Amino acid sequence: MMKSNSNQQKLPSEERQELLKTLKNRFEKNVKRHAQVEWTSVLARLESDEPKLWSLNEMERTGGEPDVVDVDPKTGAIIFYDCSTETPKGRRSICYDQEALDSRKEFKPDGNALEMAKAMGIEILDENQYRYLQEFGEFDLKTSSWILTPVNIRKLGGAIFADRRYNTVFVYHNGASSYYAARAFRGFLKV
Repeated sequence: MMKSNSNQQKLPSEERQELLKTLKNRFEKNVKRHAQVEWTSVLARLESDEPKLWSLNEMERTGGEPDVVDVDPKTGAIIFYDCSTETPKGRRSICYDQEALDSRKEFKPDGNALEMAKAMGIEILDENQYRYLQEFGEFDLKTSSWILTPVNIRKLGGAIFADRRYNTVFVYHNGASSYYAARAFRGFLKV
């Protein structure tokens, strides 16, 4: 399970430069995700918020391939989503939350989606955000992603996940303590 790096949320200079280069290349290759956004404004925000840069590095390190998908109209914050074609490899085989993890008597997964997202400094996509992501391409054709579960479903022991099959986005339910080799979670971060 990933531990929070809260005491050191600053990247070494070389890692920082490598991440910025990776983000810029992805930004330039995927203009349709952010046609109205300039890289210079993204870079300015990133350079002024070291903890968010650290979180983006965690998204990248775990296979999320973060990219800009929107700008918050109220705050001007740049919004990054995990844009990997399949659910991030470095976050798979986890259950939904700590309560679900604690409820397992045997064959426990290494972690859970909500705590992992928190340790990374990001949030899990909800159903609307997941559907919005799918407007930019076809994601999770072979995998699935936990998405933020409404409280009423979670109170009953369930959690929801989504994927794309047959050119359609499906949202399903599962026991929150379940985990699969092809399921992780997708996150977002406002910078």
